[in-house]
Amino acid sequence: MSVFAHLVEQLAELLRPLFGASAAAAAIVLFTALVRLLVHPLSRAAARGQRAQAVLRPRIAELRKKHAKDPEKLQKAVLELHREEKVSPVAGCLPSLFQLPAFFLLYHLFSSTTIGGEANGLLSHELFAAPLGDRWADALSGGGVFGEAGVVYLALFAVVAAVAWFNYGRTKRMMATGGPGALPVADTGEQAQQLPGLGAVSKLMPFMSFFTLITVAVVPLAAALYVVTSTTWSAVERAALHRTGPVREPALAD
Repeated sequence: MSVFAHLVEQLAELLRPLFGASAAAAAIVLFTALVRLLVHPLSRAAARGQRAQAVLRPRIAELRKKHAKDPEKLQKAVLELHREEKVSPVAGCLPSLFQLPAFFLLYHLFSSTTIGGEANGLLSHELFAAPLGDRWADALSGGGVFGEAGVVYLALFAVVAAVAWFNYGRTKRMMATGGPGALPVADTGEQAQQLPGLGAVSKLMPFMSFFTLITVAVVPLAAALYVVTSTTWSAVERAALHRTGPVREPALAD
């Protein structure tokens, strides 16, 4: 972790002429952008996988009808279809999984009072008046919602809420039109009732982005900056990768 702390310190020194006392916060944003650039090939592969999944939906629906009374055979048939078409059903999860180590590094770095037996100097850095090692609860106890540190959190909450609302609208449209990333049409209505929990998931999915607000509120400010930057990047990236619109499912042969 000391190597990572040194990297953040060096980035902060490079950015200090531009950002002054908030240079460490700017370094975290830059670090997040670098991580997202490294993960971008996986995001592109995930987008291709989601489009391929959309094309497979009619065939998966047919398999569901064929094996409606044999869930084990249905699972094997669906997995075999994915293997034949070289489509990974978990491709969409990979970008998020590969970002987790970076998030936890930042979380641990700004939650530790010492690094390598020495005082953690990064905890003295601030984003405007909010220390990067503090949480929203610290801001509330220090000056209230509209105190100097509280206003920083309000700004972050506003950004997260705007991104979440954008994602909410986009997810609702995808689910309505069957675009990439939406649940299959066959998984709604009566079919969802046959699969425990799927109906609830389909209703909850558009609201998932709003849970980021809770994360920003409870983690150290440095980790919250990572979450806000990464979430905003994801929203723009997904919109760009899926800008061609929903995948039209081919008509099933009679």
